[in-house]
Amino acid sequence: MTTIPRPPYDSELEAALAVVMQQFAAVQGAEPGAQVSLTLAEDLIQSSRAGVASPPIEPILDQYGITHVEHVVPGPEGDPDITLSVFKRRDLPPGAPCVYNIHGGGMVMGDRFMGIDRMLVEWAVELGAVVVSVEYRLAPENPDPAPVEDCYAGLLWTAAHARELGADPERILVAGISAGGGLAAGVALLARDRGGPRLIGQLLICPMLDDRNETLSSHQYDGIGIWDRGSNETGWTALLGDRRGTDKVSIYAAPARATDLSGLPPAFIDVGSAEVFRDEDVAYAMGIWAAGGVADLHVWAGGLHGFSVMAPHAAVSAAANETRTNWTRRILGT
Repeated sequence: MTTIPRPPYDSELEAALAVVMQQFAAVQGAEPGAQVSLTLAEDLIQSSRAGVASPPIEPILDQYGITHVEHVVPGPEGDPDITLSVFKRRDLPPGAPCVYNIHGGGMVMGDRFMGIDRMLVEWAVELGAVVVSVEYRLAPENPDPAPVEDCYAGLLWTAAHARELGADPERILVAGISAGGGLAAGVALLARDRGGPRLIGQLLICPMLDDRNETLSSHQYDGIGIWDRGSNETGWTALLGDRRGTDKVSIYAAPARATDLSGLPPAFIDVGSAEVFRDEDVAYAMGIWAAGGVADLHVWAGGLHGFSVMAPHAAVSAAANETRTNWTRRILGT
């Protein structure tokens, strides 16, 4: 069997990954030194959900003076209502920009508080935005188009009620990481094609965009690292079932399939050089440029999937986070 060469991990990130692997091995009850895999198989989805459950957010809210209000709002027509969490500083003046956040989790895990501990502080406190985080239905119980349609329904409600929330309806940024980044891209396409809210930008952090799972980078990281090729297949299959990899997949579910990327808001796309999503994310930025659009693309050498959140103190993570924050501040106008 021929081994495909692959870019190496950044040394600090590789050390962080080793710790994650040790922790995972301990949870699985593996013998010391035994080989373990982080690949998400279909039969591990339910147990993995418990493993990524969000920590309590109340200490963060209290520490930074952030208010949290939940709204149960209409979902897609004929489907259940959805829940939105709205966060903002207690002293925030009205007319602030809005960040509409879509959580990650491979389409099968997570909730609206996932990863919000760092992003919430940055967006709500440092950048002075109203942050709206959506609880969308998860696959496989709720396959496509449920997740992206939930996210779009939440965006419509947010835009219609922005002033009530203390936000400017003309300054809404859609943001997401991993699966949330893919859903954010899908929501931006839906808003364009349905004449929906005019977004000021789309912040796509290592976005999950292509169900076909056949890029070079998807083969380079097969059986290695966080969210490898096997995990990606599990997530996309949960979302799409037998349609995965066929011509029956919507561009809103898998934005990499879109052949026309014109008319989209400015995009920020960042990804690691050492992860499955590298090539599809680069291709998406190229598609935006080919259509005459605006995209900032950053490929961080040695970055593994979700590195800037998993190991924020690594030098490459600090650089990535600072670059992303600077772009977000510029787009929000804060």
